Order: sequence, then structure tokens, then C-alpha cells
Amino acid sequence: MKGRTELITGLDVDTREDALAAVDIAAGCAWFKIGAQLFTRCGPAIVEAVRDRGKQVFLDLKYHDIPNTVAGASRAAAALGAKLFTLHASGGKAMIAAARNAVEGTDTRILAVTVLTSLTDDMLRQEVGLPETAAEAVPRLARLAVEAGAHGIVCSPREIAMVRETVGPAPLIVTPGIRPRWASKDDQARIMTPREAAEAGADMIVVVRPILKHENPPEAVRLILEELQG
Repeated sequence: MKGRTELITGLDVDTREDALAAVDIAAGCAWFKIGAQLFTRCGPAIVEAVRDRGKQVFLDLKYHDIPNTVAGASRAAAALGAKLFTLHASGGKAMIAAARNAVEGTDTRILAVTVLTSLTDDMLRQEVGLPETAAEAVPRLARLAVEAGAHGIVCSPREIAMVRETVGPAPLIVTPGIRPRWASKDDQARIMTPREAAEAGADMIVVVRPILKHENPPEAVRLILEELQG
């Protein structure tokens, strides 16, 4: 997985038919993200269906529960054949360690989410109760997660450099919020291009609308892969 920055196409759609159509039209991409929206509607069968297309699945369900429950969910994700899945770093070391133990002996890897990109510094203090800014909480939680056994971190483009400095070269860094130069920014305020993310140290990038809403999705995939290769 290491060596070059890889592309993940996000399947942020509502139906099995739309999801598999997206996999087919973005066939040049090897990785696809299944999140809560699609998984809740279609269940584990959609993971199997995407894998049956010969693709790798990133299961983005952000587990956050007591260690035993997260261990069970992690074991289930590995049994489904998801190669990557997410949990919340704020669940603590025991939870992350339980997840890591549950996937030992498989090729499934754990990614920890530190601070959701929708949370501002004021929200972290006043609503979540953390006495930190995001810039302080992200590296602390990234270090905690990796020390507890997470294989990598999900972070925004603006956090790639600080996370890489914190966790070193080995853990994976996966980042959403990527927009090619030719794509609309949509509702994303803090973005990077694929090449910028690769140069900052991202191992994998997640792209959704610039691919799925493109008039020629296979061409969008080709352009992004070309940009990643420099």
C-alpha cells in the first residue's frame, strides 16, 4: 500500500444500484469507500458486492463504543473483507487495542479519526469539552491511536504535515477534502489538490463528487491518477 499515493472513490449514494454503477464507471480506481449512508441502507451485502467487482473496500463507519463491542465490530469488518475501516481515536487506548487484537492475522487495517473536520475550536471547547484547539488535539490523538495499535490516521489536508511529523513515516495517512484543480470546490473551504496532498505526505486520498458528478467519470479517474503520479 505504501510507495505511491492511492485514490479512493467515495460511494456516497443511497442505493445498491447507484453504488455498483459508480464502481463500474470509475473502474480505473482500485479502492472504494463505503460509509454510514450506504451501509445503513444496504448492509454488509454492499461490501461483498463491491469486492465481487474485484475492488478493495474502505469501510468508513467510525466505530466508537466499549472495547468489547468495537472488537466484535472490527472482527466482523475483517470477516467481510474490508481492507480498511475507521474508528474514533477518542474511544481511548483500550478500545483501539481491542480492535487491533481483533484483526490480528488478517490483512485488514485500522484507521483512527482524531477530530471531525466539522468541529471548530469553539465547538471542541464549549460542546465537546476539550481544553484544546484542533491543532493541539489532532496530534495528541494521532499519537495515542498509533501507540494503541491503529495502522493509520484519517485527517484533513491541512493536518497531513502535523500528523506525519507526529506519527512518523510508517502509519498510513488517508485524507478527504481533495479537489483536482479542474473541479469545483463545492462546499469544501479547506482543500488540497491530489498532487498537493501526495507531496504533503498522504498515502491515500478520498474523492467523491469530482468523480461521480463528472460528465466522464473514467476520464476524471484517469486525470486524478495522472496527477498523483506527478
